[in-house]
Amino acid sequence: MSTVDVSAVDGTGVGVDPDSTPRYGHGMTTWVALLRGVNVNGITIRSVDLAELFRSQGHTDVRTVLASGNVVFTAADPVEPAALRSSVEQALRKGFGYDAWIVLVRHDALAELVAGFPFASTADRHDYVVFASDPAALDDLLTGLDLDPSVEQVARGEGVVYWSCPKGSSTTTAFAKRAGAARFKRTTTARNTNTLRKLL
Repeated sequence: MSTVDVSAVDGTGVGVDPDSTPRYGHGMTTWVALLRGVNVNGITIRSVDLAELFRSQGHTDVRTVLASGNVVFTAADPVEPAALRSSVEQALRKGFGYDAWIVLVRHDALAELVAGFPFASTADRHDYVVFASDPAALDDLLTGLDLDPSVEQVARGEGVVYWSCPKGSSTTTAFAKRAGAARFKRTTTARNTNTLRKLL
């Protein structure tokens, strides 16, 4: 059974440039690349190698966070997000030999997305944000979903889906099983809010 790609791993970033301050304007934009399925199911990528791949593509201020495929980087403008995503995916496929799919998020939008988490955070629950490269996938995630609100909570946000579930159940709830379906492999990925805060 497929499972939703979630990240709740603690750790520190590696491969950090001396000046990793996010940049906006003056022909530069800072992005976050969220890789799907890294360091699970036999796909192993060292953070130092991942950072070097982004630098080899001409990106700067590269910073990797945790081992679950999270990269903050700055790209020169102008850039079309779809083209940038495609170029990163192609580089990952060529460099690491796996079927790579990512979601790109502007770094300056991430804090607001995290702050918008609509459910109460408690020690016995995991808080996730599900991102998509295709907004239609988020509609598909929620359509016809039959949830037990005493177990998990799900809500649509601005370009994301928010999800709260009990610890230890992030692969077994109704939403987890829906999000883990093969049809979402190319378009969605989820991150724990703790992980996202490390990217800010």
